[in-house]
Amino acid sequence: MDKIKMKSISKELISEVIKKRKSATHKGNYGRVLLIGGSKKYGGALIMSAEGALNSGAGLTTVATDSVNISALHTRDPEIMALDWKKRDELKNLIVSSDVVVCGMGLGLDDQARDILALIRDSITLKQTLILDASALDLISQQKDILPVNSKLVIFTPHQMEWQRLSKIKIADQTDQLNQAFLNELVPRKNAILVLKSNHTKVYDQAGNIYQNPFGNPGMAIDGMGDTLAGIIGGFCGQFTPNLATVAGAVGLHSITADEIAVKQYIVRPTQLSALIPAMMRKYEK
Repeated sequence: MDKIKMKSISKELISEVIKKRKSATHKGNYGRVLLIGGSKKYGGALIMSAEGALNSGAGLTTVATDSVNISALHTRDPEIMALDWKKRDELKNLIVSSDVVVCGMGLGLDDQARDILALIRDSITLKQTLILDASALDLISQQKDILPVNSKLVIFTPHQMEWQRLSKIKIADQTDQLNQAFLNELVPRKNAILVLKSNHTKVYDQAGNIYQNPFGNPGMAIDGMGDTLAGIIGGFCGQFTPNLATVAGAVGLHSITADEIAVKQYIVRPTQLSALIPAMMRKYEK
């Protein structure tokens, strides 16, 4: 085990991550981000995640979802492209052509969801970043061989109960040492980052580095907050270098934006947080 090195996510780190855009650029320079999720029951999770990616600056944002969700998505966000996830050949082509794939938000746990994760496992390449959230993590906890490992970088974004199901480490026992040991066991290629969500989220790599998030507030304890974060991480990885600092910067900005809203509100709606992200990125860009 590498020696653990703990740092705090800072406003300076966020500013280091968010680069000022150059004039001679186009949408292709800021990442092709594909988000896969949203069963009939849980379309909102996918829409909130997609809005996180869109509002955090992804150049091209596409979703693959149950067709029942597409009208609602386009009514809210005409900027986002959509595919019926039953069109498997098109979905495979989208997976291969994306810079970042985010999977799991509202995906569900049925055979169709399992087949989609298997398709990602069999299609993802070493040039891509993969973010696994929510249902995708629970599917992997049931069937480890469905874990896609052939991406350039794989980012896990569980809350503590999802991590307990995946790692078998009880919430009370989720120490830094045990968390990193299991992450190394789960991904022997050492190309993984863990975002373990809690009231003080920690971001781990596999070299013993940890960023702890000092920002955030209890008003964030509301459904959809994690889905939105997964999308923001996807947007950041699409346009900035996908690494530990970029992921930690996304986590920090997500919470700082929520803190801004919580000054005047008792709770923070995830859709409000997404809407404020572009202004906050302007505030912190270097």
